[in-house]
Amino acid sequence: MSRTTDKFSMYRLAPPRNLTREAVERLESEIVNGKLKPGARLPTEQEMMSAMGVSRTVVREAVAALRAQGLVVTRQGVGAFVATDSQRRPFRIDPEGLHTIGEVLNIVELRMGVEIESAGLAAERGSAADARRIGNALKAMDDAFARGDSGVDEDVAFHRAIAIATGNPQFVRFLEFLGLFVIPRRTIRPAGERSDERRAYLAGIQDEHRTIHATIRDRDPAAARAAMRRHLSNSRERYRRIAAEAGQA
Repeated sequence: MSRTTDKFSMYRLAPPRNLTREAVERLESEIVNGKLKPGARLPTEQEMMSAMGVSRTVVREAVAALRAQGLVVTRQGVGAFVATDSQRRPFRIDPEGLHTIGEVLNIVELRMGVEIESAGLAAERGSAADARRIGNALKAMDDAFARGDSGVDEDVAFHRAIAIATGNPQFVRFLEFLGLFVIPRRTIRPAGERSDERRAYLAGIQDEHRTIHATIRDRDPAAARAAMRRHLSNSRERYRRIAAEAGQA
């Protein structure tokens, strides 16, 4: 294994892929690419076991996962079939598909398209109670950092409080959809990062959060958008630097 590959392995976000996931992706690919057309019957369990070299349990788990995604329907005593509306799946992000920092960068950029406007609307529409909620989340992050924690849950709560302040529940739903991938630093840490570097980084994040909170509290939408853009842009640049260090520029 090359040094670059070995170094890059430190930045993986997911455990090694398992057989069920591989089976799901193989069947999903055939459905999406039209090899298995809407209404078509899936191969039998025995056929899939033989073709993919997996156990019956893996096949059944894969079919169950596809059914949960709305790609497959099952008929008792008959078998599994490709759903007739399989090409109209809802948008989703598969957490197990986020293997590299580059893929996390895609999520950061998606967030930028939503959260910059979220901050502006929070400043425009938010109440004093909303500003206090955001401030409380900011204080919770201070406490977490003081304990030596990463503050990821508190950071999520901060961004969620901003989404609530927009008065538009779809912003809240978007953040809940992304879950903890909104704040990926729990799983991404540069190799060899010193504790003093970590503390300086977290202090910088808090300065950005305080600016966001202040602009929303002061009801300045343009400044709030600019503060959120700066915050997320800085996060994006940090992950780009980590990727570059891993030979993934």
